[in-house]
Amino acid sequence: MSNSAVEITLLGRTYSIACPKGQEDALRIVAQGVEQQLSTLKNRTNSLSREEIAIMAALNIGHELYQEKQKNKHYMKQMDDRISLLQSTLENALVERSTK
Repeated sequence: MSNSAVEITLLGRTYSIACPKGQEDALRIVAQGVEQQLSTLKNRTNSLSREEIAIMAALNIGHELYQEKQKNKHYMKQMDDRISLLQSTLENALVERSTK
């Protein structure tokens, strides 16, 4: 799979990022989210350097990702429990039917 270059702008600087073909829109959407985080932090704390703003944004985004992974684990556990209950119910129904 070949890559294409996508230009994104973060805090006024433009970067050319290599991106797999077909993923350009996803990269642009992610870049918009990162830019929003960076701009929010920059506006709240004018005393931070670009590097500190980037680190804070990375930590915020990492925390959001962690929370989503935890939600996904919880959801997967719920689905596993429901599937087990459904399998058990079906097995019991089949056993009852075969004994009649």
